[in-house]
Amino acid sequence: MSDREALIRNIEAGDIFLGQSSTGASLLCQARTIGETTIGAQRLFMNDVTFEFDRTTGLADSDGVPCRIYSVAPLPPDILQILLALDHRHRTSTEPGTAKLTDAEKRALRFIYNFYRENPIERGTPCQPQAGEISVVEAMLSFWRIV
Repeated sequence: MSDREALIRNIEAGDIFLGQSSTGASLLCQARTIGETTIGAQRLFMNDVTFEFDRTTGLADSDGVPCRIYSVAPLPPDILQILLALDHRHRTSTEPGTAKLTDAEKRALRFIYNFYRENPIERGTPCQPQAGEISVVEAMLSFWRIV
């Protein structure tokens, strides 16, 4: 078993990981179900976007667009909790003004933008860190980009 396969097979329900589509979209996902051969994942901040990743290869298909698990690096607990709360609010709230990001949410989005790119499963993969400081808008757009 390769290191990549072992890391993918260690994903558990509830884990957050970064996928990437062949079009370059970042797919921030949470594992929802773990089967013998697949990982059922939901894209954070997008209720209706789900994937079935192969537990051996980390590959999935999204309406004909190939995707792969890019990073499984565990997030710091504070960042993880902020993202889960943001995802929950995004999925459940329709109140005006709830889309406004808090300073902590902005910090978390900036953090994960480079964190996952700096911690790929395999070195030399095409998703590279952006040089310099990234704006909150750039971070948000990278994770809300459509596959």
